[in-house]
Amino acid sequence: MEKEITIPLIWSLVSFRGMLRRPKPTDSEADLLREQEQFLTSGAPSRRGEAGGGAGEHNGETEGSQRDVVTIEDLPDQLPSLTPAPPKKSRFKASRVTFEDEDAGERLDRHDTHISAVLSRIVERDTSSTPISLPAFTGMAFPKVLHRSETSRKKSIFARQIAAQRLKEGKTPLHCAPETAQTPELREQNLPPETSMDTDQCDAAGPRLVSGQGLGGPRSSGETMRIHRENQAKLQAMSQSEILEEQKKLLAQLDPRLVEFVRSRKAQSVLSSASSSKHPKGKSGKEDFPLESASRESDSSSAAELFQKPQEVEMEGEEEEEGEVPPPPALTERDLLVKPQKEWVHMDKLEPEKLEWMRDLPAPRRKGTKKAMQARFDFAGSLIPPMEDLPTHLGLHHHGEEPERAGYSLQELFLLSRSQVIPQRTLALSTLANILSKARAGEYRSVLKGSVTSTLLDAGLLFLLRFALDDGVEGVMSAAVHALKALLVCAEDEDCLDCTFSWFHGLASFPLLPSAQEEEDKEDEGLDESMKETAKEKEERRSDHDVARQDVVKGLLKMKLLPRLRYILEVFRPSPRVVQDVLDILTRIARHSASSATQVLDCPRLMGTVMSEFLPTSWAAPSSPLPQSVYGLPLANAMKLLRVLATSGRHACARLLNSLGVRERLSCLLSAEPSELLLEPTEALRITTEAYRLWAVAASYGQACKLYIDLYPALLRALQSVHRALNPSDPLLSLQLQRVLALLSLLTQVTHTAGCHQELQAGMVSSRGEECPPPPPVSWGHVTGLQTSLLGHLKGFVKCLDNPLQKDSGLALIPAYLLYLEAYYHQLSRQNCFKPVETLQELEQLTSEVLLPLFSHHVVQSLIKNLRSSSVVCNVQSSHQSPEITPSLPGLACPGWRDRPGLVVPSSPFPLLTGLGLLLQTITGIHKGLSCKFTALLLSEPVMGYLRSCSQASPTLSHTRAWLLRHEHHLLYLLLRLAHRLVPIEPQVATQASLYHQVALVLLLWLLPGSEYLAHELLSTVIFNKDFLSEGHSGGPEAVELGELKLHEETQHCTSPSLQTVGALLREACVQLPSIRGCYLTHLAHLESSVLVSRDAFCGRNPWINSLFLPELTGPTLPSDWPFLPLVRLAVEELPQGALQAVTHCLQWLLLLEVWREEALKVIPPIAKLARLSCVFLCSSDLFLERPVQKLTWGLFRLLTRRSRLDILDLNVPPPGLASFQDLYSALLAQYEAVSFGDRLFGCWVLLPLQRKYSATMRLAVFGEHVGMLRSLGVTLEQLSVPIERFTSPPEDSLPLLRLYFRSLVTGTLRLCWCPVLYVVALSHVNSFIFSQDAAAQEVEAARHSMLRKIYYLTDEVLRNHLLLFRLPQRHSEFGFDMYEQLPPIRAKRLESILGLQDSNDDKGD
Repeated sequence: MEKEITIPLIWSLVSFRGMLRRPKPTDSEADLLREQEQFLTSGAPSRRGEAGGGAGEHNGETEGSQRDVVTIEDLPDQLPSLTPAPPKKSRFKASRVTFEDEDAGERLDRHDTHISAVLSRIVERDTSSTPISLPAFTGMAFPKVLHRSETSRKKSIFARQIAAQRLKEGKTPLHCAPETAQTPELREQNLPPETSMDTDQCDAAGPRLVSGQGLGGPRSSGETMRIHRENQAKLQAMSQSEILEEQKKLLAQLDPRLVEFVRSRKAQSVLSSASSSKHPKGKSGKEDFPLESASRESDSSSAAELFQKPQEVEMEGEEEEEGEVPPPPALTERDLLVKPQKEWVHMDKLEPEKLEWMRDLPAPRRKGTKKAMQARFDFAGSLIPPMEDLPTHLGLHHHGEEPERAGYSLQELFLLSRSQVIPQRTLALSTLANILSKARAGEYRSVLKGSVTSTLLDAGLLFLLRFALDDGVEGVMSAAVHALKALLVCAEDEDCLDCTFSWFHGLASFPLLPSAQEEEDKEDEGLDESMKETAKEKEERRSDHDVARQDVVKGLLKMKLLPRLRYILEVFRPSPRVVQDVLDILTRIARHSASSATQVLDCPRLMGTVMSEFLPTSWAAPSSPLPQSVYGLPLANAMKLLRVLATSGRHACARLLNSLGVRERLSCLLSAEPSELLLEPTEALRITTEAYRLWAVAASYGQACKLYIDLYPALLRALQSVHRALNPSDPLLSLQLQRVLALLSLLTQVTHTAGCHQELQAGMVSSRGEECPPPPPVSWGHVTGLQTSLLGHLKGFVKCLDNPLQKDSGLALIPAYLLYLEAYYHQLSRQNCFKPVETLQELEQLTSEVLLPLFSHHVVQSLIKNLRSSSVVCNVQSSHQSPEITPSLPGLACPGWRDRPGLVVPSSPFPLLTGLGLLLQTITGIHKGLSCKFTALLLSEPVMGYLRSCSQASPTLSHTRAWLLRHEHHLLYLLLRLAHRLVPIEPQVATQASLYHQVALVLLLWLLPGSEYLAHELLSTVIFNKDFLSEGHSGGPEAVELGELKLHEETQHCTSPSLQTVGALLREACVQLPSIRGCYLTHLAHLESSVLVSRDAFCGRNPWINSLFLPELTGPTLPSDWPFLPLVRLAVEELPQGALQAVTHCLQWLLLLEVWREEALKVIPPIAKLARLSCVFLCSSDLFLERPVQKLTWGLFRLLTRRSRLDILDLNVPPPGLASFQDLYSALLAQYEAVSFGDRLFGCWVLLPLQRKYSATMRLAVFGEHVGMLRSLGVTLEQLSVPIERFTSPPEDSLPLLRLYFRSLVTGTLRLCWCPVLYVVALSHVNSFIFSQDAAAQEVEAARHSMLRKIYYLTDEVLRNHLLLFRLPQRHSEFGFDMYEQLPPIRAKRLESILGLQDSNDDKGD
């Protein structure tokens, strides 16, 4: 029964199968003879007559015939295979039907007749009447070849069989009568889709799967119909459940892959037939072909679903549109642009599926889904919107996953970049370069999810570009260089750095190193220091991928980028654009770090090639403004590369000057005017500007000063031509301004170096062989003659501010002149030739004629109004589209800086105010009386508003902001130094002293590496200055006392130390401010070396400067919790001499800040304050018992436990520097048990973390591991400044803790006289637990009953009454809580029910 249902083909095969075994290919001749004998002896009738194929006489002859049998000995049973290929299969063999009982010899005689039968029937055709025609004459060289189709219409037997089979496949399974699909019988059956088989619809047309073609003879169709009707009868006789059951059995026996294949083939034919019949008749496929719906509904893995899926993805979310877009009609011969000809071989049949790609592209449709779509770009790197319908001639369409959408995805560009076709590689790399440029500029941030640059780097862009650099085709290599430049270099970042070069301390810069991400190496754990690998060894051991993932530049250096760039410059000799790109890449690598700059210098022949080819000492004039080759011509980018290399350190600068011949190049380029150089005017100005900047960098180390003496006449000519060069109508005015600014920077650095000559000369004499820098060749006498000329320039530019055409040039140059004058007067005061009287008169004249008119000028006043809008500290730049910043490739985030307010734009007052403030600091140090003349600067409304905003700001630290924050910190520092001079002498300024002090405190936390000297100066002059703590001498302590006295009267009597004593503590702290300052400077002594290095840079001590690279940007100079630093150091180190005094000074300073400068400490989380103050108890065994420490710590504890502070105190987060607060608390508990002596202050500190809202772990530690401390924890409710309700509410839900509470009470470990606070807490929680009516788990309910029964039978009447009659905690009551006079009814009823339940259980037990 299993093999006779559901599938007609299976049933027909079973019908012909006999009971005997079928011969197999592996059977030998003996096996075949034995099986034949078995068949003959069995007497089974032959089926040939039934199948139809032979006449009746043949049957008789066959039965009586005997055949000879020939046996051959030693013949192998299986013939060896002659070829390894699989045997070929006939496509018609499967359609033929053979019978097991048919004799093979008979079949051979019937099909393979002798050749004599053919030869005997050969008849020669008569050709006598056939006309004979000569070939026609044509103009062709050879006669036309006749095709077989022109001479004969006959087809071969094989071709006819192929055509017949295609006709059968096209009609038999699909062309059922449509009217049968809607017969009433089908509707009445109401069978599920699984039983709606083909036989129901095609009964009249015959079977669909059994054709009978292999039977042969005239009776084949009748036999086929008989088998079909037999199958139908069996199916009709079965019920629906039987059909489904047998179908499942059959499907379980068949190969799943075979079933899937049959269904997919059937679905394909159904869908193709449905689409072809849909258009002419207008009927749906479901009406014409129930097979489609049946197969789709019967199994979710059908092929119909596979074919529908792409349409669903394409049309996803189309419900919002007007309607479904109908599929395009199938291609016909009329649609072809070229008609097929008969002569074309194998082109007589139209194949529409192969011609689909020739259709016009469908219009791109918007997918109504919220899922992200794949980004596509054009060749310029612009993002193409999904709805954009671009013409195909742009070359943006291709045969990808979405052929209707124009553009290339990143994945496709990666694929094209490795193509074997050179133009494709070049185009892909150029497109990637454009995408990178736009991504670094932030153009994709608002439209794309994630970072394009990070995505490309994660996908292996770095390795792709590195491989492309090795390409032997110059076009591909050039495109790779351009893409690498787009990845590494941001031109606007470089422009910003060039603009700030002439600012105060603008020569220095941070190395562009990624943020340090130190990974602990587990292999080194437990090893001695001598056995551990060094950082260099670890770096060499890491793979290129790991290095590049954390640092792109390091990864490129590890991949041997520098030798390849040298090869490109030296051997390829590429186009000018590629040369400029290579030089920009080398500049960016040099900015990475001092070690990277050293690798550039050390690369063999690299710098030699740059010097000889792009900075020659002689050259010919270029033939055109845009020469085809820049080899042999000086390039400004090459000079800039030297300048950045020189910034990395004085040793690198000396190598450039002495070994690579930079000194000669500087002399050659700067000895003549830019117009006299045989260069294009723009390039001449740019290269002379870079030459001045390189010389200024060298002068900042005290080097190349001999060159100043040699080129002094040329420098004077350049100064004299400043006003002529700054013509407002000159198109190159911006380049002329940059050149003048670079010249002024050079003169400023030379002046600083010359000012150190006298000190170095004296030091060399007194050093007596010790190491001392040699004095520079330039002395003070070489630079004194410049001051008069430059001062005249400054006066002229101040007057030019009234001219609108010259105003912008004047504002750009005045800050550089102010910096030069500051350097001159700063060094003048240190010279032996200094004449105080003449200098004071000169400074008064400078103030009255230049500085005051400059400050009061309306142009400058309007400029100062932009102070807040230009500030980086006050403005978190969220209004503009920030560029992409990749952690492994930090940048300065300057794209678009000209279009938004900022520190560097021309409307920014920062360079002018910084130069003015620096000059005021110097001249007021020489002439103290000039300070009061600049009171208006500090008290002006723009400056005051700016300072107020800074006192409330919280700037973030990153590479993108650090280089600008550094310049803003300079201005804030200079304003505070001016306030330091004016607060003691100007009452108006003194009224704002608290604001200046607040700004100084926040600035101290912002100062970056390299500004340690500024931090030291602030600590020494402003931070601990009593003049800036105006509250200390204006009734501040008294006001605190009055406020706390009022609070004390409202809260009734308090026996613990209160804030009434804080007033006296504050007065004493104000007196001790000088000692407090000395204490903190002592504990910051580890920064002394950094302070000295920073001092040399800020004070112009050029010969002592080793590098213009600032320290690596790892964070601010001082930690945010620096006021707690003495406490922390004393807790981790051995107690030194004077520890008590240090702790006292630290606590005094903290008390001052908490009372009067609370905003300055807001950056420190409350948990961090509590953790740092806990070090008071961990410093030593008895330091906290000292009276000064006790009084100050009590005051701080009261401040920290105010309601507003308690609400934000969260002990569940780990404090900075600690893994968790629980670890610190465990140490405190151990210390309390060991040395507390029942101290009430220490007890309050221990009780604070036991509040209900904090983790139960700390309460478990007290009542579990340290239960012994309960005997000495005698803090009363009045002494504890925390409300008791914070300990008792909400009720405790930790069952282990409740059991510990109960055990400590019952066993007497916790008593009211020993530990009043925790006694009340334990009573409250146990009482709430035992009388709780809330539903709980069985274990909890059992614990409640047990506790209540034990309490009832307690022998201690007092404890029993406390536990049963507890009502509420009450601070001022006798016991610290209120009690019921008797149990409330609901509680009494619960007690009786539990006790009654116990009695009944006892009775049952008895």
